[in-house]
Amino acid sequence: DFITHDRISKIFMVPAAMQIVLRHPKAREVDYSCMKYVLYGASPIPLELLKEAMEVFGCGFVQMYGMTETSGTIVALPPEDHRPEGGPRMRSAGKPLPGVELAILDEAGARLPPHEVGEIATRSPANMSGYWNLAEATARTVDAEGWLRTGDAGYLDEDGYVYIHDRVKDMIISGGENVYPAEVENAVFGHPGVADVAVIGVPDPKWGEAVKAVVVRKPGAEPTPAEIIAWARERIAAYKAPKSVDFIDALPRNASGKVLRRELREPYWAGLTRRVS
Repeated sequence: DFITHDRISKIFMVPAAMQIVLRHPKAREVDYSCMKYVLYGASPIPLELLKEAMEVFGCGFVQMYGMTETSGTIVALPPEDHRPEGGPRMRSAGKPLPGVELAILDEAGARLPPHEVGEIATRSPANMSGYWNLAEATARTVDAEGWLRTGDAGYLDEDGYVYIHDRVKDMIISGGENVYPAEVENAVFGHPGVADVAVIGVPDPKWGEAVKAVVVRKPGAEPTPAEIIAWARERIAAYKAPKSVDFIDALPRNASGKVLRRELREPYWAGLTRRVS
């Protein structure tokens, strides 16, 4: 209604909100010709959802990546890198804005080469000086040279585009292999019977952690766990695919639309002294 009555030209939507709009009964009846850009970010977006939004809204799309500690956006993926047919760069968050430096660091703080996954670090005049009255937390986050660790895992390509896998703390270690939930979610989301999905690690006596998909079915659809697992195994490496699938009515999210993975994990880890295996 706002788009129709107020002729909105630009709007920011987190992926969860974008999905809500696309699932509205009137979504394909509205005249979106007034819209120039949809800006999006704050959480990973499945490629199939992004392609659907581009088709429905028919305008330019800009992905934005940043955090409170960086005073907002530090990386952007411009409209010209959004292609209806997809393409590798549509999985990227984009390139750093002017004045922003990016690096990928290992646990020891050493820089990693292109295509190696590590923690994303950034340096710019807009970075925070520190957390108020939290000297230890500041020291863990910002080093002496001003590099701020974001807590996000990802890599850079040869052209300086950054690809974000997930939050470092959300990484699943299964049989010694690193599995990032967002990659698995992206594979599962395209299933025709899946409306929403979150991936978590659950305790497993053999692998330490096992990959579990928590799925919201589309109305009227009845996909089985076996169908969803097979669908994922066709799109990502077998060790990354879910070992099990649970169904839920709606995913718990915060006000920014981010999935509350801790709430999803809690029932499976309850009673255990360690939350990793």
